[in-house]
Amino acid sequence: MNIVDKDLYRYVGSEYNSFVVRLRYLFFTPGYTYIYFFRRASFCKKKLPRMLWCFFLRIQMFRTGIQIPVGTSIGEGFRIVHFGAIVINPNVIIGKNFNIHQGCLIGNSQGKHAGTPIIGDNVFMGANSMIIGGCKIGNDVLIAPGAFVNFDVPDNSIVIGNPGKIISRRESPTAKYIVYSVS
Repeated sequence: MNIVDKDLYRYVGSEYNSFVVRLRYLFFTPGYTYIYFFRRASFCKKKLPRMLWCFFLRIQMFRTGIQIPVGTSIGEGFRIVHFGAIVINPNVIIGKNFNIHQGCLIGNSQGKHAGTPIIGDNVFMGANSMIIGGCKIGNDVLIAPGAFVNFDVPDNSIVIGNPGKIISRRESPTAKYIVYSVS
Protein backbone atom coordinates (compact mmCIF):
# COMPACT_ATOMS: atom_id res chain seq x y z
CA MET A 1 0.00 0.00 0.00
CA ASN A 2 1.50 3.36 -1.01
CA ILE A 3 1.16 6.56 0.99
CA VAL A 4 -1.82 7.86 -1.05
CA ASP A 5 -3.63 4.57 -0.41
CA LYS A 6 -2.86 4.85 3.32
CA ASP A 7 -4.34 8.36 3.37
CA LEU A 8 -7.52 7.10 1.64
CA TYR A 9 -7.63 4.13 4.04
CA ARG A 10 -7.99 6.66 6.90
CA TYR A 11 -11.26 7.82 5.30
CA VAL A 12 -12.92 4.53 4.25
CA GLY A 13 -11.05 1.61 5.78
CA SER A 14 -10.72 -1.56 3.73
CA GLU A 15 -12.81 -0.11 0.86
CA TYR A 16 -9.85 2.09 -0.17
CA ASN A 17 -9.03 -0.28 -3.05
CA SER A 18 -12.39 0.13 -4.81
CA PHE A 19 -12.18 2.17 -8.04
CA VAL A 20 -15.59 3.76 -7.38
CA VAL A 21 -14.57 4.78 -3.84
CA ARG A 22 -11.32 6.29 -5.15
CA LEU A 23 -13.20 8.37 -7.73
CA ARG A 24 -15.88 9.44 -5.24
CA TYR A 25 -13.32 10.65 -2.70
CA LEU A 26 -11.09 12.26 -5.32
CA PHE A 27 -13.93 14.29 -6.85
CA PHE A 28 -16.33 14.83 -3.94
CA THR A 29 -14.23 15.03 -0.76
CA PRO A 30 -12.25 18.29 -0.83
CA GLY A 31 -9.94 17.35 2.06
CA TYR A 32 -8.88 14.10 0.42
CA THR A 33 -8.58 15.78 -2.98
CA TYR A 34 -6.12 18.26 -1.49
CA ILE A 35 -4.13 15.44 0.15
CA TYR A 36 -4.04 13.51 -3.14
CA PHE A 37 -2.55 16.42 -5.10
CA PHE A 38 -0.24 17.32 -2.19
CA ARG A 39 1.21 13.78 -2.11
CA ARG A 40 1.54 13.60 -5.90
CA ALA A 41 3.33 16.96 -6.07
CA SER A 42 5.56 16.14 -3.08
CA PHE A 43 6.75 12.77 -4.39
CA CYS A 44 7.07 13.55 -8.09
CA LYS A 45 10.75 13.71 -9.09
CA LYS A 46 10.50 14.86 -12.73
CA LYS A 47 10.30 18.60 -13.24
CA LEU A 48 7.46 18.91 -15.78
CA PRO A 49 5.01 16.46 -14.10
CA ARG A 50 5.83 18.04 -10.72
CA MET A 51 4.92 21.48 -12.08
CA LEU A 52 1.63 20.03 -13.32
CA TRP A 53 0.84 18.45 -9.92
CA CYS A 54 1.76 21.75 -8.21
CA PHE A 55 -0.60 23.59 -10.57
CA PHE A 56 -3.47 21.25 -9.62
CA LEU A 57 -2.55 21.63 -5.94
CA ARG A 58 -2.68 25.43 -6.30
CA ILE A 59 -6.18 25.18 -7.77
CA GLN A 60 -7.20 23.04 -4.77
CA MET A 61 -5.68 25.60 -2.42
CA PHE A 62 -7.94 28.35 -3.82
CA ARG A 63 -10.94 26.00 -3.91
CA THR A 64 -10.63 24.69 -0.34
CA GLY A 65 -8.76 27.33 1.66
CA ILE A 66 -6.11 24.79 2.65
CA GLN A 67 -2.46 25.90 2.54
CA ILE A 68 0.03 23.08 2.99
CA PRO A 69 3.17 23.71 0.92
CA VAL A 70 4.68 20.95 -1.22
CA GLY A 71 7.42 19.13 0.66
CA THR A 72 5.96 19.59 4.14
CA SER A 73 6.87 16.50 6.17
CA ILE A 74 3.59 14.71 6.94
CA GLY A 75 3.51 11.00 7.79
CA GLU A 76 1.20 8.41 6.28
CA GLY A 77 -2.46 8.33 7.21
CA PHE A 78 -3.03 12.10 6.98
CA ARG A 79 -6.73 13.02 7.21
CA ILE A 80 -8.37 16.41 6.71
CA VAL A 81 -11.71 15.88 8.42
CA HIS A 82 -13.35 19.18 7.41
CA PHE A 83 -11.76 21.49 4.90
CA GLY A 84 -11.37 25.27 5.05
CA ALA A 85 -8.81 27.73 6.39
CA ILE A 86 -6.11 25.20 7.28
CA VAL A 87 -2.56 26.56 7.24
CA ILE A 88 0.59 24.51 7.93
CA ASN A 89 4.13 25.91 7.87
CA PRO A 90 6.46 24.05 5.46
CA ASN A 91 9.04 23.34 8.21
CA VAL A 92 6.60 21.48 10.47
CA ILE A 93 7.18 17.75 11.01
CA ILE A 94 4.02 15.68 11.49
CA GLY A 95 3.84 11.96 12.34
CA LYS A 96 1.42 9.34 11.05
CA ASN A 97 -2.35 9.14 11.65
CA PHE A 98 -2.83 12.89 11.95
CA ASN A 99 -6.36 14.35 11.93
CA ILE A 100 -6.94 18.05 11.33
CA HIS A 101 -10.19 20.05 11.20
CA GLN A 102 -11.18 23.38 9.70
CA GLY A 103 -9.68 26.63 10.95
CA CYS A 104 -6.44 25.07 12.23
CA LEU A 105 -3.03 26.70 12.12
CA ILE A 106 0.35 25.06 12.65
CA GLY A 107 3.03 27.70 12.37
CA ASN A 108 6.33 29.14 13.39
CA SER A 109 7.14 31.74 16.01
CA GLN A 110 9.96 34.07 16.96
CA GLY A 111 11.24 34.99 20.40
CA LYS A 112 10.88 32.76 23.47
CA HIS A 113 9.22 29.86 21.59
CA ALA A 114 11.07 30.28 18.29
CA GLY A 115 10.82 27.55 15.67
CA THR A 116 8.19 25.23 14.24
CA PRO A 117 6.32 22.37 15.92
CA ILE A 118 7.19 18.68 15.79
CA ILE A 119 4.04 16.61 16.08
CA GLY A 120 3.98 12.91 17.00
CA ASP A 121 1.79 10.02 15.84
CA ASN A 122 -1.97 9.69 16.41
CA VAL A 123 -2.64 13.38 17.01
CA PHE A 124 -6.11 14.94 16.67
CA MET A 125 -6.48 18.71 16.13
CA GLY A 126 -9.98 20.02 16.73
CA ALA A 127 -11.54 22.92 14.84
CA ASN A 128 -9.93 26.37 15.21
CA SER A 129 -7.01 25.10 17.28
CA MET A 130 -3.44 26.39 16.90
CA ILE A 131 0.02 24.96 17.48
CA ILE A 132 2.65 27.69 17.30
CA GLY A 133 6.40 27.79 17.85
CA GLY A 134 9.17 25.32 18.54
CA CYS A 135 7.20 22.88 20.65
CA LYS A 136 7.00 19.09 20.65
CA ILE A 137 3.60 17.40 20.67
CA GLY A 138 3.77 13.78 21.86
CA ASN A 139 1.98 10.70 20.57
CA ASP A 140 -1.74 10.13 21.18
CA VAL A 141 -2.52 13.78 21.89
CA LEU A 142 -5.93 15.40 21.48
CA ILE A 143 -5.87 19.16 20.87
CA ALA A 144 -9.40 20.32 21.74
CA PRO A 145 -11.30 22.75 19.50
CA GLY A 146 -10.15 26.33 20.04
CA ALA A 147 -7.03 25.37 22.00
CA PHE A 148 -3.82 27.39 21.72
CA VAL A 149 -0.58 25.41 22.13
CA ASN A 150 2.91 26.94 22.26
CA PHE A 151 4.46 24.52 24.77
CA ASP A 152 5.58 20.88 24.84
CA VAL A 153 2.80 18.32 25.33
CA PRO A 154 3.58 14.81 26.70
CA ASP A 155 2.16 11.56 25.28
CA ASN A 156 -1.45 10.57 26.12
CA SER A 157 -2.65 14.09 26.85
CA ILE A 158 -5.52 16.40 26.08
CA VAL A 159 -4.92 20.13 25.60
CA ILE A 160 -7.90 22.34 26.34
CA GLY A 161 -8.47 26.09 26.23
CA ASN A 162 -6.69 29.31 25.42
CA PRO A 163 -4.14 29.43 26.96
CA GLY A 164 -3.87 25.66 26.72
CA LYS A 165 -3.98 23.43 29.78
CA ILE A 166 -2.71 19.85 29.73
CA ILE A 167 -4.85 17.02 31.04
CA SER A 168 -2.87 13.77 31.25
CA ARG A 169 -4.50 10.39 30.64
CA ARG A 170 -3.36 6.83 31.26
CA GLU A 171 -4.93 5.56 28.05
CA SER A 172 -4.96 7.21 24.63
CA PRO A 173 -7.44 10.10 24.44
CA THR A 174 -7.44 9.84 20.63
CA ALA A 175 -8.44 6.16 20.38
CA LYS A 176 -12.07 7.01 19.53
CA TYR A 177 -11.13 9.83 17.15
CA ILE A 178 -8.38 8.24 15.05
CA VAL A 179 -10.41 5.78 12.96
CA TYR A 180 -8.80 3.30 10.57
CA SER A 181 -5.32 4.03 11.85
CA VAL A 182 -2.34 3.08 9.71
CA SER A 183 0.27 1.01 11.53
